[in-house]
Amino acid sequence: MSRRKRYFAVAVLACFGAGAGVLAGAGAGPPESPNLSNVPTANTKSEGYAPASKLSVELRQAAVAQGSTKLENPSAPIAYYGYDSDVVNAAGEPQMVPTASNPTHEAHKTEPDKNTFLVFKHSLAGADPTYYYGTHFLFQGHESGTPGYITRINLDADAAHRVTLLATKDSTGADLKTIDGSTWDPWAERLIFTTEISAGPGAYSATPDYPSTVVPLVGSLGNAAYEGVQNDRDGNLWLSEDASGANKPGTVAKVPNSFVYRFIPESKGDLLHGRLQVLQVLNDAGAPITRASQTPLNSPDQVALHTYGKSFDTRWITIHNTATDGTAAFDVNAAATAANGTPFKRPENAAFRPDGKFRQYYFDETGDTNSTSVENPIGGWGSIFELSQKEPSASTGTLTLFYKGDAAHAGFDNTTFISKDQVTFVEDAGDTLHGQRNALDSGWLFNVNTDYSNANNQPLRWLAEGRDPSATIDSGVSGLGNEGDNEITGAVVSNGDPGPDGILGAKAPKLWKDDWRWFYTQQHGDNWTYEVIPADLGH
Repeated sequence: MSRRKRYFAVAVLACFGAGAGVLAGAGAGPPESPNLSNVPTANTKSEGYAPASKLSVELRQAAVAQGSTKLENPSAPIAYYGYDSDVVNAAGEPQMVPTASNPTHEAHKTEPDKNTFLVFKHSLAGADPTYYYGTHFLFQGHESGTPGYITRINLDADAAHRVTLLATKDSTGADLKTIDGSTWDPWAERLIFTTEISAGPGAYSATPDYPSTVVPLVGSLGNAAYEGVQNDRDGNLWLSEDASGANKPGTVAKVPNSFVYRFIPESKGDLLHGRLQVLQVLNDAGAPITRASQTPLNSPDQVALHTYGKSFDTRWITIHNTATDGTAAFDVNAAATAANGTPFKRPENAAFRPDGKFRQYYFDETGDTNSTSVENPIGGWGSIFELSQKEPSASTGTLTLFYKGDAAHAGFDNTTFISKDQVTFVEDAGDTLHGQRNALDSGWLFNVNTDYSNANNQPLRWLAEGRDPSATIDSGVSGLGNEGDNEITGAVVSNGDPGPDGILGAKAPKLWKDDWRWFYTQQHGDNWTYEVIPADLGH
């Protein structure tokens, strides 16, 4: 049995959530474009109910870490993958659930978020200088807790060395802000982490080794609530902002307040010098669609953006240039607004179609995440857009609506392509909408060649997210200080190549071949990070 199949045999027998499978059958291996079966229904939400996740019958999931996995190098404030040590029991361990002696408090959950998978030719250093950590690693920042921190799951390591705490401070000695998105820049040979904190550094660069050197990128990328971050073949960084707007008067509908950005470095790998640009979309009259033009309830510009079949011209507007504006920190959202950039309802994440051309960029907007929003028909449920350009550094392009959400498909967040044409967008609908629609989150699979303006064409559900007991407690008991229902996050399909050919979008994924692997995190609650694997690997 090959090393890869030995790994999967162990993983399948140890898998959680969907149940363990038995390796059976024969054949040439999984196809390059997985043909998955639809999961007919989402899991429902009710008091005290903790349903198991449901996956397409062709899939299983294997845990690679969970919140209660102890770090190989615990510190006083942080000793576990998903917990602060702010509330401890008599043994000094984090109190992970309410107890009879302390029923109203829990240790704070740090919410590991987006995952970045990398495979190196040589092992990376860890906290134990005598240990060989292997070559396969999964990196993540943590979205909550004090301080923010970066972890590395050592996928080839034993239990004692499974998760390494890489950093809690930046190169200036300041505590890290909490972290959301991540990617790998192959020219800089640095991880890029985004913070989703508008009052602090929008992003950091970080080395993948231990201890990690973490540099705030305030002079080039400013202070911003970035979430999604993605490279292209020209060395540009594409960033999505998650800054919720104010309510439109008398409603729960939000004023679009979050922008799509592109950073063009002076040279590939230079993260400190270059131009930051905001995407501007032009309406039928040739005028920019702005925050002001979308502030009125059901504004014509917002209606038009969310109409199938319409195409809009776009252009990139430079809002900061280190060569002329210097490298002092600056307010990115304010600069984008002043430049008449086009805001959306929280465009949290995005991905390039993986054909190597980097000409088709798919990004979502999470929307209002409330069934009572009067703007649900025009983006309140969430949407997916396609931005097309002749090349990744082009100054102009076109924007079209790829998919308009509804009550059953809402609150889109993380995304990754699983094949050349198949892309998954997973939900982060939130506790309020979960209760309103009596449905927990789902992972949806779309085909970019499908016309979703035809109501008969609907995405396939590959994951009906469950709710673990810890999340059920957090959702049902007020005052514990932790998020409630589980959320799907960190979805990534990658072969881990740290070179330019490994950029997401450079090659079509070949799932479960040549190191192509699929991960996601069941955030909140017990904070499981899973690898998605085929139910039948053959012999």
